[in-house]
Amino acid sequence: MRNFIWSLVLFSSLTTVSYSQIKNLEKGTYLSVNKGQKIKLNLLDDSKYELVFYTGSYEIKGDSLVFINNPSSENNFNLSYKNDKKAKNIKIKFLDPSYYSFYIGTQNGTEDVKYQKLSDIRTKQDPDWEKTDLEFEIDKADFIYLVYEDYYNPATVAKYAVPKEVSEITISYELGAVTDLKLAGFFDKSKNELQISEPSGKNPLVFVNEKNPQPVKKVGVTPIETKSVPNWTYVGKEDYALGNYNYDTDIVPADSTAIADYAVAPPAASNYDFKLKIENSLSNALKATKESSTNKYLVVYKDSNKTAKESFDKFVKDQETQTGYNMYDAYNPQYDVYNFYLAGDDDKKWLKNNKITNDPSVIVVNANGDVLGSAKSDLSTQQYQFSYYGDLYRRLQRADAFVSIDKTFKNKKANDEDLIRAFNKAALLESSYDYDSEYTPDANSTEFIVTKASVDKKDVAQAWKKLIEAHQKDTKPNMYLAETILREIKNQGFTKQLFNQDKTLNDTDFLAIDYLLKHSDKIEEGRAAFNQAKGDNSYVIMGNPISEISTALQQSVYNSQNGISGDVNKEKINSIYKNIIASGKGNFEAYRNYFEYLSQVQDKDGSNTTYLREFKTYFESKLASPSPIEKLDAMYTDLDPTSEYAYNGWSSFKEYHSNICNSAAWTVVEKPLNSSFIKDAIKWSEYSLVVTKNNPYYLDTLAQLYYKDGQKDKAIATQTLAVKYLDSNVEETTANEIKEVLNKMQNGTY
Repeated sequence: MRNFIWSLVLFSSLTTVSYSQIKNLEKGTYLSVNKGQKIKLNLLDDSKYELVFYTGSYEIKGDSLVFINNPSSENNFNLSYKNDKKAKNIKIKFLDPSYYSFYIGTQNGTEDVKYQKLSDIRTKQDPDWEKTDLEFEIDKADFIYLVYEDYYNPATVAKYAVPKEVSEITISYELGAVTDLKLAGFFDKSKNELQISEPSGKNPLVFVNEKNPQPVKKVGVTPIETKSVPNWTYVGKEDYALGNYNYDTDIVPADSTAIADYAVAPPAASNYDFKLKIENSLSNALKATKESSTNKYLVVYKDSNKTAKESFDKFVKDQETQTGYNMYDAYNPQYDVYNFYLAGDDDKKWLKNNKITNDPSVIVVNANGDVLGSAKSDLSTQQYQFSYYGDLYRRLQRADAFVSIDKTFKNKKANDEDLIRAFNKAALLESSYDYDSEYTPDANSTEFIVTKASVDKKDVAQAWKKLIEAHQKDTKPNMYLAETILREIKNQGFTKQLFNQDKTLNDTDFLAIDYLLKHSDKIEEGRAAFNQAKGDNSYVIMGNPISEISTALQQSVYNSQNGISGDVNKEKINSIYKNIIASGKGNFEAYRNYFEYLSQVQDKDGSNTTYLREFKTYFESKLASPSPIEKLDAMYTDLDPTSEYAYNGWSSFKEYHSNICNSAAWTVVEKPLNSSFIKDAIKWSEYSLVVTKNNPYYLDTLAQLYYKDGQKDKAIATQTLAVKYLDSNVEETTANEIKEVLNKMQNGTY
């Protein structure tokens, strides 16, 4: 039976479970002996049943019934250790992780926890997901962290101490329940057990009558700490919470224990008494919204009914309670995204100017008083909309960006900084999807109608070009402009957001990149403070400018190869890469993207001379060493925290370098035109096998290089090892080719 996440009490009196071969089965309560031992099965009169998955208490508040679920940090991970003092690494065997969100983290002493997602490891180890269990190795560590993440509930984070002699850890996890009720039951008389399963009969739930002696629950390795963690995250983790997917590499800062401070969903009761400040005039309400450190909107409620004040006050109180739930135990500006104001007689002129005639009406404006949306409705009907997690907030952000750019373009008094901020607001939107393009409510609807401001693509492009040109002589960088450029060149900026258009880098983009390169040192010095000043509610984090530029260059090449309009200027791209490397600013990310680019470009004579020459420079300056692992480890330590390899882990970083050395060496094997690099390629290939030992692919490459270099005996010995280390992970066709190469070397026909 598949494992399903459970989150509520499930009671059914309408469905009859079909039992076959059940005799002497008593009515009553049965308790599960697996799946966490949390499930009760009640067999009632009249062929009815109850499956009880979740219990708690409740509280009546006014007209509402509030379920108070018992918070739990109970650990569902089961671990067992094997010891071998000689083992250099730890073998992990995770039993049937299926498709759930599991993470594993390692920690030495008080260092930061380094997390990996199990599905990412599985994709590398078992690309076709053919094996039930997942096996992999990790470096020795003092502690391991195991995390189960349910996007609608707090994550379970269990911390385990790992004795130094541990060589193997077997892990399993028991999820609590099922949600698919196509079940059948079987009563096993010999064991006095009731088994409930899907029609396949696999992996059943097993129950025993609560009157009978209960089996002793197995005791395995006990975590030294288990926490139920709302909004769990770590450095580099993509945020999938509640369907808000981020499609870029930006990160959310997290502390070393990966414990977030605030809840995704409201707990049983909030420890923080959040209060909204309700102003007594529209001007004061707008001022308070503008002075907020977060991107807030003002909700204006118009209602001439005598009970409007009473209704408004009740709404405010309910909103405070809900926002307090989200904040949990301390103020968090991330969830404080709306201010509220009850319109009065003094606001009639403002309402008339903005064509608000319906009574009642709910109007949302930005801090400048621009109307972003309205609904012909009372306030309580729209209450569900005013949450940080609601679609309305995202829709308002998009409308705000359109309105701001349109208004700035039309304002003859708008200055340079106004234009930068307007572009920046559009560039920092979370999604390029136009929420309102497919559906518009009819005139009598009570739904929110969000303002649609149209902007001309040519006008936007021209204004952006003039802005970039005007800042070429800046003596210090404008950080908002730099951030906007970085988003734009990565195809995540205002062009993507306003027009949902992908593109290759154009002349204005290259001019903008020149701006970034000129100020890269100052941008790097100031970006940490700039990111911090934006607060925790910003999902966009400015990365290292050199890394970001190199990523943008490579993406532009990729877009061009995949049919996205616009010709890629390869000469300009090559020139920028060379300038980065010549300036001494060529970090790992810059080189990585440069090599990816060069490997796709042949020289005019059909060789890969440019690529191999540049790789030789990198190898000799960055990798070659009497202690290659130590040098590689020093490079890894210096990685920018926003690099994907920084949070993918040391093993991933090491694997990249062994792979690229082998790939560069194989380029020499493949093409006679690259033969002048044979001596260098042998060094690269030997290096790949120092970093990753006994890899049959790498051994095959090295053997063929030896043979081409005239070292035939060495070639045959190395190719023999390649054949020796062939296993099921090597494709059959490739394995046969490696064996055939050995035959040819041995009989002199290679």
